[in-house]
Amino acid sequence: MTTHSSDKAIFTRRESEARSYSRGFDTVFTKASGTEMTDAEGRTYIDFLAGCSSLNYGHNDPDMKAALIDHISRDGVAMGLDLHTDAKGAFLGAFEENILKPRDMDHKVMFMGPTGANAVEAAMKLARKVTGRHNVIAFTNGFHGVTLGALAATGNGYHRGAAGVTPSGVSRLPYDGYMGEGVDTTDYIAKVLDDASSGVDAPAAIILETVQGEGGLNAANREWVEKVGKLAHEHGALLIIDDIQAGCGRTGSFFSFDGWDVQPDIVTMAKSASGFGLPMALMLIKPEHDIFGPAEHNGTFRGNTHAFVTAKVAIEKFWSDDTFKGEIAEKTEILEGELKKLAAMVPGAYLKGRGMMRGVDVGTGELASEICGKAFEKGLIVETSGPNDEVVKILAPLTTPVETFRKGLSILLESASEVTSNNSIAAE
Repeated sequence: MTTHSSDKAIFTRRESEARSYSRGFDTVFTKASGTEMTDAEGRTYIDFLAGCSSLNYGHNDPDMKAALIDHISRDGVAMGLDLHTDAKGAFLGAFEENILKPRDMDHKVMFMGPTGANAVEAAMKLARKVTGRHNVIAFTNGFHGVTLGALAATGNGYHRGAAGVTPSGVSRLPYDGYMGEGVDTTDYIAKVLDDASSGVDAPAAIILETVQGEGGLNAANREWVEKVGKLAHEHGALLIIDDIQAGCGRTGSFFSFDGWDVQPDIVTMAKSASGFGLPMALMLIKPEHDIFGPAEHNGTFRGNTHAFVTAKVAIEKFWSDDTFKGEIAEKTEILEGELKKLAAMVPGAYLKGRGMMRGVDVGTGELASEICGKAFEKGLIVETSGPNDEVVKILAPLTTPVETFRKGLSILLESASEVTSNNSIAAE
């Protein structure tokens, strides 16, 4: 029997129950371009999920696609372990010239397994080797991956519960805003680090996201991040900024901490680092901490050559000047204005996040899911986040044309209006 590509039964029959996004978007996609995806029935959807921020530059960017096709057509290296290749050299050169040098960053670039979780694993492992300490400080509602080391730093109880063992080696402290408005949690962090009897061991590292993507779009204030960075260095710990979801322009500039008085010892990157949605992760390391021996942390697919090709194009196309940054700022203003309208539909709802990493906390996961489900019926792919999935989360490609962006937001508002007008939960 031949199984057609549009036959959804094969997924239920053969794909693991671990599948997740496909449960909310129950169709078979066959094509994608820019901010739009098309399914097997020929229906087109506006994509405001964008591979969970892995597609900041949209689907199948034509310049990246042309470079990749050319590389493959000339038998360019497809898999090279960590050998020197022309593609890797060209990527490193573009990254150095357009990203590191303008920011006076002298960080080394390390490639490991191609997932964000593996970048976090490498970062925590390196911090422990550098300092000789074991403990890592992470924060409430942080999400850093679901492999065991990274999972220890992840706060979500559902994911932690799947470990099969007790995740260890991490102390969890309150993130900015966790204790309520007006409470500066760095005072508590400073207190427990100064007190040898606090029960919090001297840390090898402090790891944080400046905007907690999966944690519900909690955005830390600049001052809080700067204080945490200073506390880390005062206490001999490395500062790790996890920019896997918040980086590559998502919050308005290439790094989510650009322009801030913060000097991360390690930056973890993945998701949109390849520019094209190809698997790629990297870790930026201050040179004095670059002490792993050869292959001490490795991975067969460390350094995806095809991803190097597309990443180089992305960097040179979007980050060689401030034009793209200005375009992001324009869409950020539009997004904030439209999301305020959504928040006004639900008593107690409010905006969260920063830049193009924004959403609305509507109070319950049930309501947020209904809004996203109704939006999908109308041709918009949008997801939820937060401890209870209570945030309607917008991760539209940064390259989305303004007309398409407004159309997608209009669908979202129309969907929210229909759901809230017929939903007793929203009125409570």
